Amino acid sequence: MAVECARNALLERTMDNKENIDKFRSDLMNIAMTTLSSKILSRDKEYFAELAVDAVLRLKGSTNLEAIQILKKPGGSLKDSFLDEGFILDKKIGLGQPKRIENAKILVANTAMDTDKVAEIEAAEKQKMREKVQKIIGHGINCFVNMQLIYNFPEELFADAGILAIEHADFEGIERLALVTGGDIASTFDNPESVKLGHCKVIEEIMIGEDKLIHFSGVEMGQACTIVLRGASEHVLDEAERSLHDAFVLSQTVNDTRVLFVGGWPEMVMAKAVDDLARKTPGKKSHAIDAFSRALQAIPTIIADNAGLDSAELISQLRAEHHKENCTAGIDVITGSVGDMQKRGISEAFKVKQAILLSATEAAEMIPRVDGIITCAPRRREDQRIGCDHTIFYLM
Repeated sequence: MAVECARNALLERTMDNKENIDKFRSDLMNIAMTTLSSKILSRDKEYFAELAVDAVLRLKGSTNLEAIQILKKPGGSLKDSFLDEGFILDKKIGLGQPKRIENAKILVANTAMDTDKVAEIEAAEKQKMREKVQKIIGHGINCFVNMQLIYNFPEELFADAGILAIEHADFEGIERLALVTGGDIASTFDNPESVKLGHCKVIEEIMIGEDKLIHFSGVEMGQACTIVLRGASEHVLDEAERSLHDAFVLSQTVNDTRVLFVGGWPEMVMAKAVDDLARKTPGKKSHAIDAFSRALQAIPTIIADNAGLDSAELISQLRAEHHKENCTAGIDVITGSVGDMQKRGISEAFKVKQAILLSATEAAEMIPRVDGIITCAPRRREDQRIGCDHTIFYLM
């Protein structure tokens, strides 16, 4: 009853700008910047919010974040990070192999490509490897990417055939490469017709900083992209990756375009509606509904306390503001006062706030049930006696 009242109050105050592309993009930017405000990227939050929004909009409504690769490369500053429209594999092209391939047909595999070095069996092993390479070439490919090592002999055979052979690709990289190029990871090569090849327009070697990498552009999954993160150290890059991944929560807003202000604003809106319901409800139910309202008001109190502010003073001011029509006031922890969340652009996806509300309510309902089970008196059992010769054992 109370949770439905709170949810309906939120629904009445949501904003939906899906018909206006510029305003919708602004909503996404506000959500991303709100997420990044408390993280290592807060100084450059607008720049990284642009990267996150551009990457998510490329998904065209999909929530499959596997299509967005984050590649970390130490060196430079955080603002040297950029979005690339394609897939980048952190490997080098071997000697004697083509540095650029157009209209690539890619076979992604996880297979052993080594030969035994024992003299007696080396010739037989080489012949087996030659046959295996011929089977792979028989798929009509011009690029072979393997999760395992490719030894010198098969690498020479691929180079002679004009095929780019990439070895020792990491598991996550090869899984994502297969996804974005539309291919399967193969382990046997006897039936070429059953193997699905990956495709892209261009494969070429590029430089990022001082490192050489392999760039796949024009991949079959057109929305795939790579965000290349630059930074002073691995620690900075790890923190930046976690921050950016949190910002991808805005992908939920692409499908459900409703947006809310935050900073304690939605909790006060819900608390006011639930409090009004409690006053209209007769009987003991009103006490439970009133407790729900107080629980909602605890959220802005916690926000103020965590920011080291005077929560009692701010919550009393916030409560007074929310008795005005169309109020957009919330806790502004930057200025340490009650501020206008609309002007500050502090926003969040409605879908996320709704999930928080419902999950918290379910958790609160579960606690009394668990306490009831724990405090329930255990079933009493009578003593059982088992005789064995002249000895009696007592079992409880």
